[in-house]
Amino acid sequence: MQDFLYKLDKSISERIKKRLLLLKCENPFHYLEHYERENCYKFRIGDYRALVDVDISRKIIFIRVLDSRGRIYKREH
Repeated sequence: MQDFLYKLDKSISERIKKRLLLLKCENPFHYLEHYERENCYKFRIGDYRALVDVDISRKIIFIRVLDSRGRIYKREH
């Protein structure tokens, strides 16, 4: 994920980082939608999407993949 953000324009990567911080709240499911094809959640960030796993017991969110909206759903995970 670090490499992906590094390749983006700095303003876009900063916006993505700020948006990801929203998931640190008490109820991250407010921002997440269930992803139908896999057992994970999707998080919208403008024209980008993150597919994430949530470990509720440990209060950890794992980012599986972060990419543009057009490419993320075509990828094999």
